[in-house]
Amino acid sequence: MSRRKILILAVTCAVAVGNIYFPQAIGPLVAAGLHVSPDSAAAVVTATQIGYTAGMVLLVPLGDRLPHRSFLVVLFALTGLALLAAGCAPALPALIAASTLVGLTTVGAQIVGPLAAGLVAADRQGAVIGILLSGSTGGMLLARTFSGTLGEWLGWRAPYLVAAVLALLLATVLVFAVPTTTPSSRQPYTALLAEPLRLLRTEPDLRRSCFYQATVFAGFSAVWTCLALLLAGPAYGLGAQAVGMIALVGAATMVCTPLAGRLVDRYGPDPVNLACMLGVLVSAAILTIGARGGALGLAALTLGTLLLDAAMQSGMVANQVRVYALRVNAGSRLNTAYMTCAYLGGSAGSWLGVRVWSQAGWWGVCVLVALLAALALARHLLALYKFEESPARTRVANADDHGHHPDTRGSDQASYGTSVTRPRRRLTRRGRGGHATGAGQAPRAG
Repeated sequence: MSRRKILILAVTCAVAVGNIYFPQAIGPLVAAGLHVSPDSAAAVVTATQIGYTAGMVLLVPLGDRLPHRSFLVVLFALTGLALLAAGCAPALPALIAASTLVGLTTVGAQIVGPLAAGLVAADRQGAVIGILLSGSTGGMLLARTFSGTLGEWLGWRAPYLVAAVLALLLATVLVFAVPTTTPSSRQPYTALLAEPLRLLRTEPDLRRSCFYQATVFAGFSAVWTCLALLLAGPAYGLGAQAVGMIALVGAATMVCTPLAGRLVDRYGPDPVNLACMLGVLVSAAILTIGARGGALGLAALTLGTLLLDAAMQSGMVANQVRVYALRVNAGSRLNTAYMTCAYLGGSAGSWLGVRVWSQAGWWGVCVLVALLAALALARHLLALYKFEESPARTRVANADDHGHHPDTRGSDQASYGTSVTRPRRRLTRRGRGGHATGAGQAPRAG
């Protein structure tokens, strides 16, 4: 796949993911504009993430069943219409309903990931996933800057209307930019919906990757949901634009995910996961200084959110490389299981963050982040210890290196294939993750 197409897919991820996150920076503006409390306005963020989680459960598995190009075009067109409805919402209940529809349909990034992974060689998957996540990171962080600044100038409705125009324009571009692909599964829709649960039951590495991302993303969401409340409070007395400016500094993490992808290709996912979890713990400690206010507090918030964003996104690269290697031609179903767990964690983090904020303030939010990261780290260290103590697992890993998957059973053998070829040599360690070459996939142009 050419670099130009990879860049277009990265922009697609940026626009899709940005639609989830730009409401985080305008919560106080929504509260003032609709005459509701800030805590009530925060429900818009939670509704968008809940809708996004539902979209991954109900729509993303269709990425293995439908041609990618037509599927992406329809999704972005529907997202544009939902954003228009949100921008014209007369009251908070209507805005929450429209935001749920935005989240439900803006799942294009989760279709693009498996698409791109199936179009590149095994030893480039980490790098390509890193580039796509760099686009997602840019969309996530710059969307906050965009919405915060535009919302201060023109009101909270303007970001929704501009985002609607961008989504509709991108739907037109994708008609010509996305390569033609052949669906990898012929399973009926109901069977596709059941597959992610079966994969979670049968794939231990999928389960632990889901747990890592759910806990870290919960802390991430708690911080960004409550950051606007902190900056608008008495410690700082700043507006939504300040949240956008902090997010703009965080855009530096866009360079981290391609680097993380190359490190995963070289050393495997496990060392990258370990470094990212430790990074989240350090970021939680730095963020506590933000409760003091003033220039020192603002500097701590900037540095802490930068480190938190970099750790969360780099960990996602490692997790997705591990997940995509598990089954040939089941990328969308694997991604459904993984991202559903991740965004359930994110939704829970937003909900918990607001409640911890109301009871314990910013200190409580930082403690919540540290506890969640500690849970992920404990699970990771346990997995590494069990691997070192299990010679049987080592034999399975060695068998995998010769092209035999430990479990190729399933209701969709045509989709999964019968073997996973792993051409690279340093794959006997657990950290390598076993990169699938995509040899069992249907031919794809590009």
